[in-house]
Amino acid sequence: MLAMLENLFKGTGPITKLILKQNRFKIVAWLLSLVIVTLAVASAYPGVYKSEQDIMAYALTMDNPAMIAMLGPGYDAADYNTASIFANEMLIFTLIAVAVMNILLVSRATRADEEDGQMELVRALSVGKLSYLSASLIMAVMLNGILTVLVGASLSLLNLEGMDLEGTFLYGAILGVTGLTFAGFTALFAQLSETSRGATGFSFAAMITFYLIRAIGDTGQEGLSLVSPLGWAVRTDVFVENHWWPVLLLLLLLVVLIGLTFYLNSIRDMGAGFLPERKGKIHASTFLQTPVGLAFRLQRTNIIAWGIGVFVLSASFGSILGELETYFADMEILQVYLQGDSGTSMRDSFISLLMGIMSMIASIPVVMTIIKVRSEESKYQTELIYSRAVSRNKLLGSYLGLAIITSFLMQTFIATGLWSVGSWVLTDELDTGTIFLSAYVYLPAIWFLVALTTLLIGLKPKITGLTWFYVVYCFLIIYVGDLFDLPEWVKKLSVFHFVPYMPLEDFVWSSTIAITIGSVIVSIMGVIGYNKRDIIG
Repeated sequence: MLAMLENLFKGTGPITKLILKQNRFKIVAWLLSLVIVTLAVASAYPGVYKSEQDIMAYALTMDNPAMIAMLGPGYDAADYNTASIFANEMLIFTLIAVAVMNILLVSRATRADEEDGQMELVRALSVGKLSYLSASLIMAVMLNGILTVLVGASLSLLNLEGMDLEGTFLYGAILGVTGLTFAGFTALFAQLSETSRGATGFSFAAMITFYLIRAIGDTGQEGLSLVSPLGWAVRTDVFVENHWWPVLLLLLLLVVLIGLTFYLNSIRDMGAGFLPERKGKIHASTFLQTPVGLAFRLQRTNIIAWGIGVFVLSASFGSILGELETYFADMEILQVYLQGDSGTSMRDSFISLLMGIMSMIASIPVVMTIIKVRSEESKYQTELIYSRAVSRNKLLGSYLGLAIITSFLMQTFIATGLWSVGSWVLTDELDTGTIFLSAYVYLPAIWFLVALTTLLIGLKPKITGLTWFYVVYCFLIIYVGDLFDLPEWVKKLSVFHFVPYMPLEDFVWSSTIAITIGSVIVSIMGVIGYNKRDIIG
């Protein structure tokens, strides 16, 4: 028995070193980004919530279903302090960031390496059948373990009010364990799907589903939230009760996921999946034989899944629009923060904030659409296309066009979900034109992300993934930029800063046109670079 296990896991150590070396820059970038952002945000909280009045105003906001749906259940009013507010506001979004990190890295180290043929080359050596999967999971354990220690240790050094040592390491532990859980889900989906695209898509779909289940459960049926791993995570009550049972429960789930993953990996053939791809037609359609048709076929499932996700998410927020005025009416401090001097209603304030956050989420599938160019090139698929009478401009232009269409679709789904459900729950009419314009006004900023990705594909394809760090940066500026009164030059580094926050602000043609022109120029530079460089794997 022991000899059989040794054979199954033989060579795990050297393969682990190989995977770590391949992903070292990504790992370092992710860790530094997460730790630095966590420290920067946490250290800014004492300057935001300066008095007991400020803290009580925040406590009142957490009676709002909209805030509960977005952030998770709050605490008793007496339990709020600088540390607990930080945990309440930042935990769920940091959990999502950690989940994304694990999904991308584990998908790359499992199904993507198998799809590219690298795993087959390694398996040709004297290594065990489960060694590659084991090495990928060891990488995930090391990554999330380091994240746990770094976050816990660094937060403890801040010495903020209410930030005890146990709470800081619990905060780090719940991040690490949640990340490992999604690493486990990704590894499991890598056994079910035949492609890395499928494994990644299933993993992101699971993450969005868990978030929605938690949001719906937290605002109504608490039992529903306990079905979601994210629902467990937000019930740690960090810096208040410091519950460790969610950590233990997530570890138990992780053991189940890993056990099932190892079993499935041991009984399937190399390159196969338990959810095989649907058989294609004998003859491809005329549309599929074009570059744009192929691009759409490769991205179809991804676009549909994300479209459904953003629609459901925006609809869930639309369902609570009718309660906003009641909860915000007597909160003068919050009114100043949300309204400024505009005198706009709380509803408009919430919609403007929501549109910014949802547009950032919707930019993910758009960037994924254009970044597929680099993915196909690295798999040596692009060479096959160029063996036919297809120009580089036509191929890259097809993905650019599809990305633009996807951006329109995502913003339409956001506006439709919010407007349809919001109009149903509100007694007064929700202006259709305002809602849709509030969504479409973010299109030029999303196009700039597409242009930036195109530029990297054209000039430095190996660092195309840096686009994701800029996306995260833009999200943080929208989410906490005004709250922490960041310097103006820091805000201006985000293209989303120049988008008018409708309906709080009036539509501005100048900024919209400027961003659009900038996107076109950057895209052209990327296309020129793509035409001049060699096609590489």
